[in-house]
Amino acid sequence: MKLHKSNPFSPKVSVAIAAPILILLALAVVSLNDVNVAERYRYIRRAATSFSSSSSTSPAASSPPSPSSSSTPSTGACDVTRGEWVPDTEPPYYTNLTCPFIDDLQNCMKFGKPSLEFLRWRWQPDGCDLPRFDAARFLEAMRGKSVAFVGDSLARNHFKSLLCILSKVALPVEVGTAPEIDVTGRAVRRDYRFVDHGFTASLFWSPFLVKANLSNATLGLGQWDLHLDTPDARWAAHVAEFDHVILSSTNWFFRPSVYYEGGRAVGRNSGGASNVTELPVSHAVRAAFRTALGAIAAGVGFRGKAVVRTLTPAHFENGEWNTGGDCVRTRPFRRGERPLGAIEAEFRDAQVEALKDTEAVAQRHGVELMLLDITEAMALRPDGHPSRYGHLPGGTVEGSFVVDCLHWCLPGPIDLWSELLFHMLQLPARQ
Repeated sequence: MKLHKSNPFSPKVSVAIAAPILILLALAVVSLNDVNVAERYRYIRRAATSFSSSSSTSPAASSPPSPSSSSTPSTGACDVTRGEWVPDTEPPYYTNLTCPFIDDLQNCMKFGKPSLEFLRWRWQPDGCDLPRFDAARFLEAMRGKSVAFVGDSLARNHFKSLLCILSKVALPVEVGTAPEIDVTGRAVRRDYRFVDHGFTASLFWSPFLVKANLSNATLGLGQWDLHLDTPDARWAAHVAEFDHVILSSTNWFFRPSVYYEGGRAVGRNSGGASNVTELPVSHAVRAAFRTALGAIAAGVGFRGKAVVRTLTPAHFENGEWNTGGDCVRTRPFRRGERPLGAIEAEFRDAQVEALKDTEAVAQRHGVELMLLDITEAMALRPDGHPSRYGHLPGGTVEGSFVVDCLHWCLPGPIDLWSELLFHMLQLPARQ
């Protein structure tokens, strides 16, 4: 009997051979996809938001940190603070009709901002994607925890943005008695409680972060005495109550001020009426942030995360806030189209340096320092300010402040800050 060799290309043999090969290929594709997904979230997890990955050198005065600078994380990580704004078809997280927390001064929809194009962009980091904010997941992750925002009106702007995003899932209730009113007319502290989640978000008005006295109680006419080595006790005394603290402030440091350390006048800014030496405003910014961070790091009972949000540039064009300036652009800048100003870069440097100055103390006390670096992203958004649409026609923002190119519309580009903050605060949970 003659044996016949089987044909390796016969249909039955081909199928027998192809089947396991296809299965192996499919498994390989799935495995590769799993690796890609894992890598994507590893990039976000390792983003340059913790201080250990933040800038250790000052950027050039005319531009934000470059990709090759030491602010970029180690190889394989994606820096979510570097990127560009790209068109977005997703609707905003909220509107002025769905969120009851929007202040009129940032309610651009209510007061008829001509173009809503500013809502149709999202932040695209270089080399990875930044997921949209998941309000339900945030509240669940923050169950039983608390966060405090400390700073000026931009801290309030951010605070209201977060409340609005979270209101899609749950509405908080304001708790506490009638708030103390500051000499400037602002409430010193406001607390909002998400009852079902046991999560509390608090806002402290402290535009200098340190102890500050107004020599003349008439707002705008007086001189501020800034005690750069003494934290503002109105918030610092409550640090142990919170799991996370977000510090931010820069713009008030331009107000006429005399600087004190150890109870003695050591300097002033250009508007300070004193015989002491004039010092750069950035000197006061660095000292104030260093003092505030030191109070948190060495505070009894605080073992959470202290976050510094970097400055957000204003976009007045064709004049300043009091000389006819406005912000009428309807699209973001492209990267490199508008270099970061020297003063803005100097102030951001001062904030980063304050973090470096406090790192050793923080490590000894088990406190984590983090940098929420939004300066580059927000420098590209001249279209996201209220301009004249934070009040009725003929009205004002504050006093003679008619046009607002400093604060941000709600909803608007500022909602990115909460997206970045969420991923920062949740890093350990994803490891």
